[in-house]
Amino acid sequence: MSAIFSITFPIYAAIAIGYVLVARGVFVRDDMLVLGRYVLNIAMPALLFHALASRPLGQIADVGYMTAYLLGGVAVMGLGFVWFSLTAADKGRRAVAVMGVSCPNSGYVGYPVMLLVIPDQAGVILALNMLVELVVLIPLSLILLDLSQERERVSPWVRARRIAVDLLKRPLMIALILGLAASALDLPVPGTVEKLFQMLASSAAALALVVIGGSLVGLPLNGNRSMAVQIAVGKLVVHPALAAAAVVLVSALAPGALSEPMGRVAILSAAMPIMGIYPVLAQERGLGGAASLALLVATTAAFGTLSLALVWLG
Repeated sequence: MSAIFSITFPIYAAIAIGYVLVARGVFVRDDMLVLGRYVLNIAMPALLFHALASRPLGQIADVGYMTAYLLGGVAVMGLGFVWFSLTAADKGRRAVAVMGVSCPNSGYVGYPVMLLVIPDQAGVILALNMLVELVVLIPLSLILLDLSQERERVSPWVRARRIAVDLLKRPLMIALILGLAASALDLPVPGTVEKLFQMLASSAAALALVVIGGSLVGLPLNGNRSMAVQIAVGKLVVHPALAAAAVVLVSALAPGALSEPMGRVAILSAAMPIMGIYPVLAQERGLGGAASLALLVATTAAFGTLSLALVWLG
C-alpha cells in the first residue's frame, strides 16, 4: 500500500499546492488560465512530439490498446446517453453529462500518474490516449452538445467537419500529426532540438497538476448536485469497468493483440477524472454549475478510486 501511496500522494500534493496558492492569493484564478494555456499549447505538444518522433512507428502503433481504450470510451458514452436520457432534465444537461463520463483528463492527471507508474512509456501512452480522445471521444461529445442547442439547423456531418477543422488547428493535434509523420518516415531530430523538446516536456507534469488545483478554486457550486455525483460515478467507476470489459473482449477476439500490461494501462487511463476544460465547454452552453461540481467531486474522489485501481491492477 505504501507503493500506491507513493504514486497518488505526489499527484494530489501538487494539486493541493495549486489550490492553496490560489486560495491564499499568491496567484489569482486567471493566472491558472495563463499557465494552463502554456501547458496545453507548448509543454504538452512538445511532450507528444518528442514521445512519438523519438521512437520507431512499430513501437508506437499499438492497435490492440487503442481499440480497447476506444471501445471503453464509446461504451460509456452510449450507456451515459441512455442513462441521462432517463434522468436529465433536458438534452443540454444530457449532453454535458455524457461528455463528463467519457472524456478523461489524460494530459493534466493521466500523464503525471503514468510518469510515476511506467515512466518509459508515459509519453507514448499519452499520445495514444490523446489520439483516441481528439479524433473520436471529444468530437462526438461536442457534436452532441451542439445538437442539444438547436441554434441552427445543420446536419451532423457539417458540425463534425467544423469540429474537425477546429481540432486540426490545435497545437496538440499538430504535434500528434508531426510526431507520427517523423516516426513513420524515420526522420532524425537534431540533438539540440531534442533537448529543447525534452526541457519543455519536463515542465508539463508538475505544472499541469498545479493548474488543476488552482482551477478548482472559485468554481460555481450551485449546480445539480445529484447529476454531478452521477457524472463523477460514471467517470470514476463505470468508465474503467467498461474499459476492463473492452480489454477482455479484445484479448478474446484477437489473442496477442493486447499485452497484459497495456490492458491494465487502458483501464487505468479510463479511471482518470474528468478533463480540466469540461466546465468551460459546459459554461459556453449555460450549464457550468453541474459540470464544475462534477469536476470537483471527480477530481477529489479520484484520490481514492485511483488508489484502488492501482492496487487492483497490481
